[in-house]
Amino acid sequence: MPELVYPPVIGIARSFFKAVDLRFDIGGTEHVPRSGGAVLVSNHIGYLDFVFTGLAALPAKRFVRFMAKESVFRHKVSGPLMRAMKHIPVDRAQGEHAYGHALRALRDGEIIGVFPEATISQSFTLKNFKSGAARLAQEAGVPLLPMALWGTQRLWTKGHKRDFGRNHFPISIRVGEPLVAKPGEVASALTERLRGRVGELLEAAQRAYPGTPRNAEDTWWLPAHLGGTAPPPPQPHGA
Repeated sequence: MPELVYPPVIGIARSFFKAVDLRFDIGGTEHVPRSGGAVLVSNHIGYLDFVFTGLAALPAKRFVRFMAKESVFRHKVSGPLMRAMKHIPVDRAQGEHAYGHALRALRDGEIIGVFPEATISQSFTLKNFKSGAARLAQEAGVPLLPMALWGTQRLWTKGHKRDFGRNHFPISIRVGEPLVAKPGEVASALTERLRGRVGELLEAAQRAYPGTPRNAEDTWWLPAHLGGTAPPPPQPHGA
């Protein structure tokens, strides 16, 4: 089937990038396969992360089908667009349907995009990963593609107003080498290995990031360990 909606949506996104003068630093796109299924896995720090995650697959001429909240598909504007771009609705009360849909898409050679933290990390550090991405990759027999985003939280994230001004924000995107399950590896172990790799990519993106706070009030987008004032990550139960 021809892609009638995805390309023009990408064109609109690129026009937006140009309008706000984003400065991209993208590395590792050569790791995105040009054919065949894969699960693209990223950290989650802003509402527009799906746009930037999908951007990393374009050099390989691939479109990413994202797993997204079912409520987005009920919206009168976003719903038809999401369905036309073959994204996958996730009803948390009936997650097995979304899982089966994603599994079929992977076996058909699609790239599925997953944010295994499930929600935006307000500390801008990695939360625990859910195991669904690893289980999908194992069952479909496809690789996991770890990636990391940094700077996207400055545009629009939870608890902060949108900032779509012409601020020349840098956006860093890093894609790592594919991860494949080892023989006999359980999903929980593969998930931890995946989380570690995403963490390494995130740290690399943060180290290379050229942006700095504009003033003392603009430290909110930096985690505490980088000298910022973002909320600390939640403590594990019993800590």
